[in-house]
Amino acid sequence: MSSRQGTETATLAGGCFWCLEAIFDSLQGVISVSSGFAGGTTVNPTYEEVCTGTTGHAEVVHITFDPGVISFRDLLEVFFNIHDPTTLNRQGPDVGTQYRSAIFYHTEEQRQIAESVIAELEAGKVFDLPIVTEVVPFTVFYPAEDYHKNYYSLNPNQPYCRTVIAPKLAKFRKKYEDRLK
Repeated sequence: MSSRQGTETATLAGGCFWCLEAIFDSLQGVISVSSGFAGGTTVNPTYEEVCTGTTGHAEVVHITFDPGVISFRDLLEVFFNIHDPTTLNRQGPDVGTQYRSAIFYHTEEQRQIAESVIAELEAGKVFDLPIVTEVVPFTVFYPAEDYHKNYYSLNPNQPYCRTVIAPKLAKFRKKYEDRLK
C-alpha cells in the first residue's frame, strides 16, 4: 500500500509500541512511524480500552518507508530481532492480546514476504520455540493518543523506558549501526 508516492506502509505488532516506534524511527529509509492500534473490533479505541484486552486490537506501529532504501523484508528482519515472536500474547513484562506478535500485511506481496521470512526462520531453527506471529490482512489503523507519540524520546527517564526500552534500543543500535539515520 502506498501512502505517499514512492513509499510503502508496514503495520507491525510486537509488544509495546513505544519500543517499536523508537527502534523503527531510527532506521534509514523509514520516513515516519506512528503508534496506534489495529486488528480489533472496537472503532477508534482509547489506550485504556485496548489495555483491557477486550477490543481485540494490538499495539502496533504504522511505518511509512522508502522501499528504495529499506525493503519490507529488511523491516521484518529487524522486527524478528527486536521482539520474541514465540511468546503468545506477551512481550517481556507486558502480557495480554494487545501485546501479541503480528504482521498486518497491506499487499499480497507483503503477505508472501512475511510467510517466507517466518518459514526461513523456522527452517533455520533461529528460535527454540515455534513462531506464533500472526500474518493477517491490514484493515484499519487507529492512531494512539498524542501523549504516545515519540514517547521514548520525550520520556527517557520514565522507569519503563529506562528498564525496558533503553537496553533494547542500545542492543538494536549496536547490531544495526550501519542502518541508522
